[in-house]
Amino acid sequence: MDQPRNWVGVRAAILLPTVVAILSFATGVVNISEAPAFGPLAAYVPRSAQRAAGFTGALTGFTLLVGVFGLRRRLRLGWYVTVILLPVSAAQGLVQSSAVSVPLVALSLVSIPTMLFNRRRFDRAIDLSTAQLAAGAALIGAQVYGTAGTFALREEFNNVSTLTDAFYYTLVTASTVGYGDVTPNTEQATLFAMSVVVLGTASFAIALGTLLGPAIEKRLSEALGNMTDAQLELFQDHVLVLGYGDLTEPILEELTGVVEFVVVTPDSDTASRLQQRDIAVLTADPSDEEPLQRAGIEDASAVVAATNDDAQDALALLTANNMNPSATLVAAATDRENIEKLRRAGADTVISPAVIGGHLIVQSALGREGMENVADTILEVDDDEL
Repeated sequence: MDQPRNWVGVRAAILLPTVVAILSFATGVVNISEAPAFGPLAAYVPRSAQRAAGFTGALTGFTLLVGVFGLRRRLRLGWYVTVILLPVSAAQGLVQSSAVSVPLVALSLVSIPTMLFNRRRFDRAIDLSTAQLAAGAALIGAQVYGTAGTFALREEFNNVSTLTDAFYYTLVTASTVGYGDVTPNTEQATLFAMSVVVLGTASFAIALGTLLGPAIEKRLSEALGNMTDAQLELFQDHVLVLGYGDLTEPILEELTGVVEFVVVTPDSDTASRLQQRDIAVLTADPSDEEPLQRAGIEDASAVVAATNDDAQDALALLTANNMNPSATLVAAATDRENIEKLRRAGADTVISPAVIGGHLIVQSALGREGMENVADTILEVDDDEL
């Protein structure tokens, strides 16, 4: 595999902004407190500006993590958010003017070319479910209702005079924090506050459900021997192993530690057993387009089909070839007469273990020497000799 691509590939485009986000948050917290000035701008930036940059840097780091979540889903919006915030984090690091900000500035600048290089990898639009849309609408609607109403009744609340005060009251009420520093003074304001409690907490509950839903889905997927989309989307230049049979196990042993691979099998018991061995697996029909797309067929470098069912292998290879003609397709033929059929299905290479094994055994039985050495030579083929 092309190792240099790992330094500028999708994983690097996700890992680097993640580190920048953590550094931005950490340096922001450090620079809110008193820290010795350092850097070319130290003599020109007021201390108040340095502390303000520290505060906003922590917020930028948190927002960058949200962008990284979008990158993991290959979302174009996540790419835009990250590309915008990386130079912002570098600028904040310069304004913070402290020694701990130097790695933040350097890594932010290094991350930008990597993001630009992988721009086409992040091309998915946001596909929100009905529950997620409802949660967003409920949350925003409740905040707008509470803020507007509190501001309109500000004379009937203590400590409310601006829209910021009104939003603050709505937020702490809806989130059930309830500091108690803002309270209604009249019966009308009290009734309105009760409505904010009901609508606000309900909207937060809905939003929380949509956040916990994917986590629950992940647990269920793992229990069923399945990988989540977020995990599958990180694969690049990997090998897809379509189906599972008697020949598949030695293939997996050869692939382990050499290249990343994903097994697609319809057998949930087999999938669960493979995942317990930390093997990436997807429980689905390998001849269907949807699971192959989830398994990253477009980014795969090779596809292997080696089950006991040549017809099923041919169908899976045909689907894979249609979705990624540039991938190398390799098949194992159980029956000699199916070799040409597998080639017509798109296989670049078809190997019949039974035919090869039978030939070596017969030649040995007929007294021809060296057949065992031939088998050993095949097993000892090194990647550099290919």
